[in-house]
Formats: sequence, C-alpha cells, structure tokens
Amino acid sequence: MIIKKSESDLKNFRKTGKIAAQVLTLLLEKAKPGISTYEIAKYAEDLIVNKFDAIPSSIGQYNFQYALNSSVNSVVCHGVPSTDEILKEGDIINLDVTVKKHGFIADTSRMYLIGNVSPEAKRLCEVTYECLFHGIQQVAPGNTLGDIGFHIHRHAIRNGYSVVKEYCGHGIGQEMHEEPAVLHYGKKRKGLKLEKGMTFTIEPMVNQGSSKIKHLDDEWTVVTQDGKLSAQWEHTIAVTENGYEILTLREEEKA
Repeated sequence: MIIKKSESDLKNFRKTGKIAAQVLTLLLEKAKPGISTYEIAKYAEDLIVNKFDAIPSSIGQYNFQYALNSSVNSVVCHGVPSTDEILKEGDIINLDVTVKKHGFIADTSRMYLIGNVSPEAKRLCEVTYECLFHGIQQVAPGNTLGDIGFHIHRHAIRNGYSVVKEYCGHGIGQEMHEEPAVLHYGKKRKGLKLEKGMTFTIEPMVNQGSSKIKHLDDEWTVVTQDGKLSAQWEHTIAVTENGYEILTLREEEKA
C-alpha cells in the first residue's frame, strides 16, 4: 500500500530532510585522506544524536550497527564502516545516511572525492549525479515510475556506463522502506502513475564497467563484479501538485 503524505506531514518531513542534508554537508570536513570509515560513521552518529537531537535510523535496521553506509571505489552500496578501511588520496566514497525525527525518516547520500581523484573517477561521479536529476525531473503527477527509470538509464548508457538493476529506490515516510519500488531503468509511460503526496527515494547506482555485482562475505557489502568503480547519489522526493520537491536538498545544490 502506498502511503500518501498530507501537507501537514510534509511540513514535518521537510524538517527531517533538512537535517539529513546538513549531515552530508558536515561530513565534507571529515572525508579526507587518512581517516577511517569507522571514524566517519561515529562522527555522523554524534552529529545526528547530539547536534540535531535525532535518531540515526540505520542503526538496528536489519541488524546494521552504524549511522551510515560507506561505499568506497568498487563498492556499489551497503559498505560497512571499519577501523581498517582508511581513505586515501584518489578514492571516491558514497556516504549514505538516514535520519529519523518529527515522525519521518529521510534518506540521502552523496559522493565525496578524496584528495585529487582521476578524471575518470570524477566523470563517473558527475554523470551519476546527472542521472539522479534526469530521474528527479520526471517526477510529476501523471508521469510514471517508468519515466524516471528510463531517463536515468538512458543518460548512463549514453555516457558509456551501466546501471545496477538489483537495487532500487523506495517509498519512505514513517518507515524506512515503504511502497513503491523505484527502479533506475524502465520504459516511458509504463508502471505506477505518480500522484501528489507520494514520497520516495531515487538513488541510482552507476558502474564504470559491467552492471554485474557480487556480495561479500559480510552479507552487507555489494561490489562490482569486475572491480571497476561505482558511484551513487540519493535524494528523498515528494510528488507535489505540479511536479516535485527534493526534501533532502543541500544548500550547495541551491546555487
């Protein structure tokens, strides 16, 4: 069942989304060469709990223990923070946070470039960000989930990349995962028709090489099968009367 949000709901949801956005921005000062992903996760937890008086909702979600996922280089998603994983010059990393407050959960992620990265890595991150917005721009009442997926996938393919199909965006609200599933590929005018009040994430995972993935033995971490780079960006979106609202929009994106 799809749970549509009222204007009153969205007033609170915006507050939660703003916190999640601020956390990602504050992590910019920590995502540097020489720091462990564990340290970043603990810093994010401290921000969410102590600075924003909110709940890091990924802790305890499916027995996960950290306030964020940290996915470095060839990790597609669900990377587990570790004291042994030290960021180094040239790495790219996705940090994915979820925040619960005001009765709602906001879910968002961004890529961080560690020091000087290769032009190839930077381009992958840039095109993946473009893919996210190609999808977001399709969000409006009367359009379909297929429209979102089609435009994301087309932009990735046109730039020589592939889209991971095993993972998708999802409805979100009072619970982390609600209906519907939001695929990052599809056919125009196909699938669920969007309606005002729907809220969901769009979070394309784009690979430098093959779209094929594999799971590591920790039962969390997903990596590219060919060892090439992967990138991801994510926002929580609301369908409005005439289009969309990005509930997790960061200040850096408003310019």
